Amino acid sequence: MPLTPEQEQVGKENFSTAVSITRRDFLVGAAAAGGSLGAFYFGYKELEGDPVKVAFIGTGDEGGILINEHPSRYFDVVAVADLRPSNLERAFTGDPNNPDVRAGLIRKLGVEKAGKVKRFGSHKELLDNAKELGVEAVIIATPLNTHAPITLDCLDAGLHVLTEKLMARSITECKQMIRKAQEKNLLLAVGHQRHYSVLYENANQLVQSGLLGDIRYIRAQWHRNNSFPNSDQWRNAIPAPDRAAAEELNRKVRDFGFDSLEQLVSWRLYNSTGGGLMAELGSHQLDAASIFLGKVHPLAVSGYGGKNFYGVQGVGSLDKQNDDREIDDHIYVTFEFPGRHYDAETNDRDVCIVTYSSINTNKFEPYGELVYGSRGTLFMKSEKEAQLWKEEGRGSEGGGPDQRLWVVANNQGGAGGAVLQAYETSGGPAKASSSGSALADNVSRGYTEEMEHFAHCIRTANFNSPKDGGLRCPGTVAMADAIMALTANLAMKHRRRVVFKPEWFDPQSEAVPENDPDVVG
Repeated sequence: MPLTPEQEQVGKENFSTAVSITRRDFLVGAAAAGGSLGAFYFGYKELEGDPVKVAFIGTGDEGGILINEHPSRYFDVVAVADLRPSNLERAFTGDPNNPDVRAGLIRKLGVEKAGKVKRFGSHKELLDNAKELGVEAVIIATPLNTHAPITLDCLDAGLHVLTEKLMARSITECKQMIRKAQEKNLLLAVGHQRHYSVLYENANQLVQSGLLGDIRYIRAQWHRNNSFPNSDQWRNAIPAPDRAAAEELNRKVRDFGFDSLEQLVSWRLYNSTGGGLMAELGSHQLDAASIFLGKVHPLAVSGYGGKNFYGVQGVGSLDKQNDDREIDDHIYVTFEFPGRHYDAETNDRDVCIVTYSSINTNKFEPYGELVYGSRGTLFMKSEKEAQLWKEEGRGSEGGGPDQRLWVVANNQGGAGGAVLQAYETSGGPAKASSSGSALADNVSRGYTEEMEHFAHCIRTANFNSPKDGGLRCPGTVAMADAIMALTANLAMKHRRRVVFKPEWFDPQSEAVPENDPDVVG
């Protein structure tokens, strides 16, 4: 959605104004509470007692971010584990190309404390020493195909688990993980961090209040451009420390589900080790769409996916025929979600459409989600900012991307407690200053908050549902995200519209989409 810088600024100020007014009492309470912003927003107290003794399993790109963002008041990091020597080293020294995002344990904890953290060459070696180290919980940030086996091993060892998204490579594995956690009476959390993003929390409160009106369409996208040389973020060279140990590593990685070191290093490109664009990128955004729609399950999905760029004749030096990746490089899917008053028998036309696209040949627009309501439009841009505009229509008092808005009480008996009014940018109330905004410009993406709450739930033995203050993204919630992503892959593979079945979302049912004859038959 191309917008001028001025229109984007108007949208940001509109969002800040709406949040400031509709959540005024809440924000005043947050300011007065002090301490952790996440603790206040998501209803958990500051940690009492000793920090939870934690080990990180997987210290690559995502693991490095989690190490950087981990809350040291809540976590006592005692060990790290990774198959690759280069990742183990980077866990301590950080990423020299991006030190602010992946600072490493030495910068995070200091030389002395970081020096006490133990290193292991696999999660199995770590588990052999877990009792001696006093490990209570693990954070898993490994390739997708290893999430389930590592989680099950850790649960069997008596450890609480927070694993990265996507939850698992199959829904069968998701259900095994949920059942094992229940059997062992342990917490299982999954890192869909939008559930702990203050930005998304405020946006969702505006949506749920009815401020946007009736939502019938959400457009989500994550476009990238890999057509330039060396522009593919998922095709990685083997670092020198790993090359030096290549012979040993090639033997070792086969025990963990990889054909070779090369496949481990670029695991996102292969169907047996990753879930493609839908699992790695789309799952974030379908999760967001589900949140905005009331965390409902979808009705159906259809779509197209293909290798439209890699593996076909390119232009000049951009010939991609010899690339061996298996995943699609262009995907386009359409989900049908139930509307607020949907009923299969009496009101089956109350449907909201969510479209998702991810392509590898153009990144003109930023990634994010556009929520189209009958009274307003919300743009969640790159997880870092939100923009809001009043809908311009016949009989309205103005709107569109050039007009600022304010929020007034709704005296017309509408579903929400407030409505939007717009005015020309040359007049009306003064602009919101950056210091007076409801949200700071540097918005947390939720990594720290999800780890804080995980630790809090461990210390308080909180096994409640999300509605009752428990983990906001436990296994059952994350499995729904996995079902959306992996069923979309099946719909694209088999070129058919797939209707979601309620039993797929039941952890105790054996029914799963990957072997349902209506899907794969």
